[in-house]
Amino acid sequence: MIVYTVGELLRQWRHRRGLSQLDLAIAADVSARHVSLVETGKSRPSADMVLRLADQLHVPLRDRNRLLLAAGFAPRFAERPLDDKALGAARDAVRRVLHAHEPYPALVFDRRWNILMTNRAVTPFLAQVSPDLLRPPVNLVRLGLHPRGFAQLVVNLADVRAVFRARITRQLAVAPDPELTALYEELLAPGPQDATEERVEADVVIPMILRVGGREIRMFSTITTFGTPMDITLDEIAVESYYPADAESASYFEEARVRNWGSSTAR
Repeated sequence: MIVYTVGELLRQWRHRRGLSQLDLAIAADVSARHVSLVETGKSRPSADMVLRLADQLHVPLRDRNRLLLAAGFAPRFAERPLDDKALGAARDAVRRVLHAHEPYPALVFDRRWNILMTNRAVTPFLAQVSPDLLRPPVNLVRLGLHPRGFAQLVVNLADVRAVFRARITRQLAVAPDPELTALYEELLAPGPQDATEERVEADVVIPMILRVGGREIRMFSTITTFGTPMDITLDEIAVESYYPADAESASYFEEARVRNWGSSTAR
């Protein structure tokens, strides 16, 4: 395992963001000479300086801890499971968001696209997939693209694959991750059949079209993240909310609401 100094790590993040030493110095309100001395190991930065530079480089909290450790300081950001008592308020807020979105599907996933929570509208769709794909951790990308998962239901599978590819490519550019890279190579590495990627990138909204019970359900989605998290878990989770893209699809979900929960979505 390669061990990097804090200066080497900061230089890697600066290069990843496409910034010069002067760019970073101006953004962090320090001298370019100081940035150079830190990167070359000729100056040992304080913990506050490490965090100031990391903030300007938009370094994820997990990697800010790594920077602090490399500089000889204790980590500042805790990492607790979402069901930890300390995250109770955040977990309840996420649960309320999921519940309020019913009768439309919504789910929570982590940085590796493992599903952590869902609302009740997701359950009928999970019943359509192979049970072996539902053994924890359930991965959203694998679930969406596997032949025994949602792939058998998705009409525009090439579009959906291209959207996943674009999202994860951007994610890896922001914060490289070996497990996410392996997931990309397993399910998303481009092939000759992937001719829709350029169009997907150009379109504003690409719907996911599912064929369920002889009906076509068209949906688009939005992703919500925590604005100023101080916990690694909260920094890395996202809520994906799906919406009907047309009146027929909206009607499908309203019918499902009445069929499954009656006239009210209250628990």
